Amino acid sequence: MTVESGRRERKKAATRQKIADTALRLFTERGYGAVGIRDVAAEADVAVTTLFSHFASKEALVFEQDTDFEQRLTQAVTGRAPHEPLLPPLRREIHALVRHCTADGNATVWHMIAGSPALREYEESMRLRHAETLAAVMAADPDLARTTTACRTIARFVIDAYALAREAPDPQAAVDEIFEMIEAAWRVTSP
Repeated sequence: MTVESGRRERKKAATRQKIADTALRLFTERGYGAVGIRDVAAEADVAVTTLFSHFASKEALVFEQDTDFEQRLTQAVTGRAPHEPLLPPLRREIHALVRHCTADGNATVWHMIAGSPALREYEESMRLRHAETLAAVMAADPDLARTTTACRTIARFVIDAYALAREAPDPQAAVDEIFEMIEAAWRVTSP
């Protein structure tokens, strides 16, 4: 039973990845606006209903690692050693995410996002959701002892650090510069 369940999950993950890869290829070849959901489903050789069982919208196809991003940030908070400071693991995650997003092969994707109002709007709503999730995890951690407002503010700063650094001439240096400000803000919120 466990073997079958594991196999089923691997097949689902492979289908999801195939759909995402196909969508990204089509979007970069033809342009985001020129490709429809039916085009992606046909090219990936899946039914439209299968595509929608993996992705809630066309925009979600571009941000297929959205859930992973959110999980990595929450894990940076919940996976800390007892009494380990909050910000170093979050800084490491933001550095890793910025490195991924600014890698040579990803510039085309970010140009596509910048050129599409629908994708920019989706990304903004995604960032707000990530910030709220991160804030909730921070507020639930008894070692952090901060108000909900402080947690929400710092979480927004962390999520915005990712977006701001990604667009900077030196993204890694920008992460460090932004996190110096975040650390100062975190110290101010100390009880």
